[in-house]
Amino acid sequence: MIRAVALLSLVSLLVLVLYLPSAHPPERFIAQLRTEHLATAQFWGNEPALRILSRALSVQDSARQVTPVPSAGDAPRTAGLDGAVAQEMASVNQRLFNNAYFRSIDALLLLASFRLATLLEWLPWLLAFTAAVMIDGYFVRIIKAKEFLQHDPELFALYACGAIVTACATVLGFVVPVTLHPLVMPCVPLVVSVLLSRALGSFHRRG
Repeated sequence: MIRAVALLSLVSLLVLVLYLPSAHPPERFIAQLRTEHLATAQFWGNEPALRILSRALSVQDSARQVTPVPSAGDAPRTAGLDGAVAQEMASVNQRLFNNAYFRSIDALLLLASFRLATLLEWLPWLLAFTAAVMIDGYFVRIIKAKEFLQHDPELFALYACGAIVTACATVLGFVVPVTLHPLVMPCVPLVVSVLLSRALGSFHRRG
């Protein structure tokens, strides 16, 4: 069951991520980024908002080094070629490097970088809670084993599947051009850690 949920979630995530750039122009993702930056500045203050935006731009620059999406700077040069060949090459470059789908992917990656930077901004503060709930789940598992209580595979599968679906929904939340509250991304690790803790507490352990 867990493998089926994981496979279905990943396939659905891939389809939706590839579909979004074809359904929305790049301006839609940029406008969404501006909206969320203003909301972040109003909610957290200007300094954290600028820090998040700066980190997002740094992440975007790093992503450009490894992304398969071409940019205009990658276009082959047409100088020195025969006139007809140069014209054809220029036409090919125009169709490829000014493709609306590729530009939408680039804007989508920028929005995802901003939301990832928002998560990273508050992640150090959330690690203490994550560590605490995971330790709690570990001790619950030990106590159940010492008391010879039967583990619950149904609950384990339920919590594990919940964690997988939440993680995939988070990745989708990075790219979907819908306004998210500034607290959404920082709260994601809390939800995932609670689900994993409950799954760990329900996992079988021999005495």
